[in-house]
Amino acid sequence: MSDKTTELSVSTEVLEKMAEIAAKEVDGVTGLCKKKIDLKGVVKSGSAFKGVEVENTNGTIRLCVYLCVKQGKNVREISEAAQQNIKERIQSMTGTAVSRVDVVVADLEIPDEKKEEKQTEATED
Repeated sequence: MSDKTTELSVSTEVLEKMAEIAAKEVDGVTGLCKKKIDLKGVVKSGSAFKGVEVENTNGTIRLCVYLCVKQGKNVREISEAAQQNIKERIQSMTGTAVSRVDVVVADLEIPDEKKEEKQTEATED
């Protein structure tokens, strides 16, 4: 009887994309904020900015996600919901344990007052 095992390897870029999608599913998250990365990261990713950092060591995944949230929403609730959703999605899609998800609220989306005035005027007509 032969011992056949298969290994699953998911690239860091795919894990970043999974985390981004999971974060955006949370109500109140408008997107990810871009964080400056080092020169090695620029060469590897082709970009000087990214909104998710992934560390994959000893069979577990650690993430740090930089969120932009809507003004007037409860930041703590949004952060906790994003943490939970990211962890569940990545674990269910990869079968790999997520040991930690750090969430940094890096920006706040403030509605454009001029846009709101135009929308109000359009609805009043």
